[in-house]
Amino acid sequence: MSGVADAAGTGPGGEGRAYQQIVDAVERELASGALRPGDRLPSEREMVARYGVSRPTVREALRVLEHSGLVRSRHGDRSGPLLLDPAGGPLSDTLERIARLHGCTAGELVGYRMMLESTANQLAACLRTDEQLAAMRASLAAMRAAIERGPEEFGAADFDFHEVVTEASRNTLIQYSLRAARQAALVQIEDKIVRARDERAQMRESLRHHEMVFAAIEAGDGERAGRLARHSIFGYYRDYLDETERLALAALCADENPFLAPRS
Repeated sequence: MSGVADAAGTGPGGEGRAYQQIVDAVERELASGALRPGDRLPSEREMVARYGVSRPTVREALRVLEHSGLVRSRHGDRSGPLLLDPAGGPLSDTLERIARLHGCTAGELVGYRMMLESTANQLAACLRTDEQLAAMRASLAAMRAAIERGPEEFGAADFDFHEVVTEASRNTLIQYSLRAARQAALVQIEDKIVRARDERAQMRESLRHHEMVFAAIEAGDGERAGRLARHSIFGYYRDYLDETERLALAALCADENPFLAPRS
């Protein structure tokens, strides 16, 4: 982030365009590869101290970046704004708009994710490389270490794991559609339930699910990898769906629950 700091360090007297300098610097570093999707910008407080500008100036820069689809900034997120893939922003915006304006229910979003994640896992089990398997292992190790550090760091490692899986599917449309679906679910559902659970127990259970998905992908068992995705997503959201939607989506999980039953 040194490039951002250098470009934005105009001081309080030059704040009139300081927000644009922060925006320009972030865009340059994304284009050069110095920053990449999944990285975090500093928190608002850190940016104020680092750049010598006011909090409103930093917020204006983040607002512009968010409007451009380059970051996701959530109030109170101590880990800092999340950088998004520039190509995925318009698709995420469109899906969120459809969900909002056309009254898509939580069940529709969950079902969409279940189908996409399942397909991505199945393809990844067939097409993954040794390098991608190593990257998945590294993400799992990061998730394991983050359980004691908090949900922000755990979530970043979780994001990395799914990014590698979708890249391994070798289907760009699935990759970007999944990012958009996750973002839409975050906006409509996730914020309502993130504080409703025992965070540490939830992270441990999530890690167990990810480890089972990895084992299936590593073994080349696409059918099992896909089934794990459907059951994991449904199990996470089922208590927040109405009865009709819960019964409908349960049909996608009518096969044996891989998290409960041992393999024969």
